[in-house]
Amino acid sequence: MFIDIHVHTRSMPGASRGGKQPYATPTQLIERYDAIEVERAVILPGVSPECSLQPQSNEEVLAISRENDRFIPFCNVDPRAVANSPTADLGHVLRHYKEQGAKGLGEITANLPFLDPMVQNLFRHCQEVGFPVTFHIAPAVGGYYGLHDDPGLPQLELTLKRYPDLIFLGHSQPFWAEMAPLPTVGARDGYPDTPITTEGAIPRLMRRYPNLCGDLSANSGRNALARDMAYAAKFLTEFQDRLFFGTDICAPDTPTGLVDLLLELRGSGAISEAVFQKVARENAIRLLGL
Repeated sequence: MFIDIHVHTRSMPGASRGGKQPYATPTQLIERYDAIEVERAVILPGVSPECSLQPQSNEEVLAISRENDRFIPFCNVDPRAVANSPTADLGHVLRHYKEQGAKGLGEITANLPFLDPMVQNLFRHCQEVGFPVTFHIAPAVGGYYGLHDDPGLPQLELTLKRYPDLIFLGHSQPFWAEMAPLPTVGARDGYPDTPITTEGAIPRLMRRYPNLCGDLSANSGRNALARDMAYAAKFLTEFQDRLFFGTDICAPDTPTGLVDLLLELRGSGAISEAVFQKVARENAIRLLGL
């Protein structure tokens, strides 16, 4: 029923995080998927130190995907890789992993500004190679993981203009909080619960830039819809070709509330069966050439 555009898994979970197993193993992940009817999933390697106690190799993700064809590999390359330089030849690395079967790049979690020359260099190479990219936005540089942008996402907008042929999959609290104008700057790193009476940066940018897509994984994506179910139906319908189901399962017990929310919207007739199928799986099939 679903294809998950965003998940993390490790063969050996590593040191605990907050007293819990930090990552589901592939076997644990398949058990979760069987329960919620996820047929396939994109594994996003964690390579940046801001987000990983121990960076994960692209080779591990490729190996997991070869062992079980329910998994689809992305590769990941930190913008600082190769030479810590805005002129580093990252294209050579990206082409290698594309030849090995990777379908895209992400999740980008380096805590650098969107307009940092090294980040822009990575985007340029991804566009040339033909990889879609999944990014995480952070509210600040320092103390967070993810690319930094300012309220209203002006750096993202300039990036969308610069790379019109690069598909961007947006994700995280500071991304989805921009569904409506922010009451405070601090609200961008949370889960706003107010109805959407005035549209924010996300619908505006998606109308203006066809290369911006929405990764609905994690509580940030679910909350973007749940905060106003009537608006959610309109949003899903308008952007039905550029929104993607995801879970962002990390720990084995990560909640997957987006499943029930989408089923509720379909069951009530708020969204059509065609819209549901596109968001649940068909957009991923088309984007990834499955």
